[in-house]
Amino acid sequence: MAVFSADFLPTASWDNLRLRARLLGKVRQFFEARGFLEVETPILSADTVVDRHLEPFAVPMAGRALTGGPAETMWLQTSPELGMKRLLAAGATAIYQVTRAFRQGEQGPLHNPEFTIVEWYRVGDDMRAGMQLASDVCECLLERGPAERISYAEVFAAQTGLDPHAATAAELASRARALGVEIPASLAADDRDGWLDLLVAERVQPALGLRRPVIVYDYPASQAALARVRPGPPPVAERFELYASGIELANGYHELTDPAELRQRNRANNAWRRKEQKLDLPENSRLLAAMEAGLPPATGVAMGFDRVAMLAAGAKDLREVMAFPIDRA
Repeated sequence: MAVFSADFLPTASWDNLRLRARLLGKVRQFFEARGFLEVETPILSADTVVDRHLEPFAVPMAGRALTGGPAETMWLQTSPELGMKRLLAAGATAIYQVTRAFRQGEQGPLHNPEFTIVEWYRVGDDMRAGMQLASDVCECLLERGPAERISYAEVFAAQTGLDPHAATAAELASRARALGVEIPASLAADDRDGWLDLLVAERVQPALGLRRPVIVYDYPASQAALARVRPGPPPVAERFELYASGIELANGYHELTDPAELRQRNRANNAWRRKEQKLDLPENSRLLAAMEAGLPPATGVAMGFDRVAMLAAGAKDLREVMAFPIDRA
């Protein structure tokens, strides 16, 4: 009798793989019914998002002739964001994409270094319209009803008793200790955003979307990423996140369109990365050129499809809905 290793087999059941396929079909039906165009943008690019926490995979190229330009390193995309915004600047009005994305250092029940992302943009949408569309997508896929909405300040205060827009790093650290939160040794005492993120991860997020999905909006201005900031007081980032069963499913922005502001954020993010002994990421990109040409006002959302499939299947681990996670790739 032949003996073979079983690690060639998928980790997901055939029932879950069929469910996954049905959900992908529903995604396409949803967007096509609303006039969105499905697009494809490069997974391998000379550009990458300059983010404090996202670690892209660098791909060394054999020579400059391969890229037709000066780049000798290219990047697997952490999302299709940069390419899709270039399409908006070129005249697209409503687009979506289903693709693979790649992020280093992300592995566990809710993370895999290679994952499926659904991302969409619609010109003219403000944050309110963007939140409604995200809720509609979630309702289509999970059938748990429309998403509730609550501001970041409201939900943070409810779970921690602090105003996230006013509390100092020291106050946040003190509250984390009082709440018995386990504090990473790497978290600096003066890293205010780090303390906010820790409290959200440990005290806020587990309570979100337990009854039905919830959208948290109006994030601290310091966490704008590629969202625009609305003047205050207090100023807030026009950013929102969708949660269900205590799990983040999607992240949306009323998109930044100012190239000067993007340059400043890229510089600040790389300065932070250097301080943390992380790799500098390329600050110049074709997205800046697109913004200079005129990126129209729009709202965009990135959704982690594997997590949606996991919840739809009643599973607890992405391995249950992915054919071949990283250890079987």
